[in-house]
Amino acid sequence: MSQLRKGDKKLLNAWAFYDWANSVYSLTIASAIFPIFYNALFPKENPYIEVFGHSYKNSALISFVTAAAFLVVAFSSPLLSGIADYVGNKKAFMRFFNYLGALSCIGLYWFNIENVYPGLLCYFLGLIGFWGSLVFYNSYLPDIAFEEQQDAISAKGYSLGYIGSVVLLIINLVMVMMPDMLGMTAMEAMRYSFISVGVWWILFSQYTYYYLPKGNGRSEKLTSHVVFNGFRQLKLVWADMGHNIPLKRYLVSFFVYSMAVQTVMLVATYFGAQEIRWESEEQSTIGLIICILLIQLVAVLGAFLTSRASAKFGNITVLIFINTVWAVFCGLAFFITKPMEFYIMASIVGLVMGGIQSLSRSTYSKLLGNSENTASYFSFYDVAEKIGIVIGMLIYGLIDQITGSPRFAIVFLMVFFITGILLLLRIPKQKRPE
Repeated sequence: MSQLRKGDKKLLNAWAFYDWANSVYSLTIASAIFPIFYNALFPKENPYIEVFGHSYKNSALISFVTAAAFLVVAFSSPLLSGIADYVGNKKAFMRFFNYLGALSCIGLYWFNIENVYPGLLCYFLGLIGFWGSLVFYNSYLPDIAFEEQQDAISAKGYSLGYIGSVVLLIINLVMVMMPDMLGMTAMEAMRYSFISVGVWWILFSQYTYYYLPKGNGRSEKLTSHVVFNGFRQLKLVWADMGHNIPLKRYLVSFFVYSMAVQTVMLVATYFGAQEIRWESEEQSTIGLIICILLIQLVAVLGAFLTSRASAKFGNITVLIFINTVWAVFCGLAFFITKPMEFYIMASIVGLVMGGIQSLSRSTYSKLLGNSENTASYFSFYDVAEKIGIVIGMLIYGLIDQITGSPRFAIVFLMVFFITGILLLLRIPKQKRPE
């Protein structure tokens, strides 16, 4: 097949379709079914396990493993970005991380207490595979789309990802709700859902790989100078920010509050499984998955409402309000115990989750002004976000491990939202984006 030209609709659609393929990981594994499955492996009266000679609470352990994976992602992303800019076959790199993540998801089928080390390794590698493939996937955008096409095709990718992940989650939800019809238990149904994620991810990505070019490599050899170029760019960006005080102050505030936002999103299902008084295991499983779907649906509305509000009141003012809602949420989370209370809180989280993520990125983009080096600035933004996740998950895990309750950890995250608000207030009003 002859290579499609840049801007070709078939090429653009093939690129965007990778979101359909890989987003099932972030919803089923990171947010919905795996956290429920993992929590159900442990008896409620004793949620502790000995790993590497130390006793860990189950939710604290998975927080530490998540933090370790994001630490690897944070430091490898600039390396991978440098390689992506120069290598002549970045499709092979993208496919490698794709298959690493997908096969690791399939490997979670065998996760149990007796096989805790291989199970945790599969979880760890699945996360790295997902984020590693995204580095190369995102780097394709300027190669396959003209500047005026990029916003639309990027949005289409996100939409396809949302639809695809919800479709598979509903299929898996039916499997988990009616396992008897399939001749299995609910736990077995969840194990098969991990296989479905891996198969879905590999199968649907083939359409993308069929049309994507190998990559626009450069003639230079892949030397250490090329590999570490990403880190040099990050250093230059930080130095350059000294000339843009509003941007630097905003980025520091984003780093602090995003640390808490991402942590809450990653641990919400674990919190609901452990701390809410469900009437039965079946109600717990179904209720938690419905909550995740509810959050996904409400997040779309939240992003829309936030966009309208920011146009009227200004980005920073709306971000201060949303951070205030997050802070109040963390305080109230300490007291919730009933399923209905959890549903209400999930709705609130969905509204402010969609809003704070979309508005944070657009605010950063506006503060960049007419910078010519936007790719490096956004690489810095992404690395800051991931390092924030590492710190947030470590703090959450440590408090959960020491106190034995994630309630104290959630309340502690309120400090980061309050700090984020104070830092946002330091941005000069005359320099705030509208």
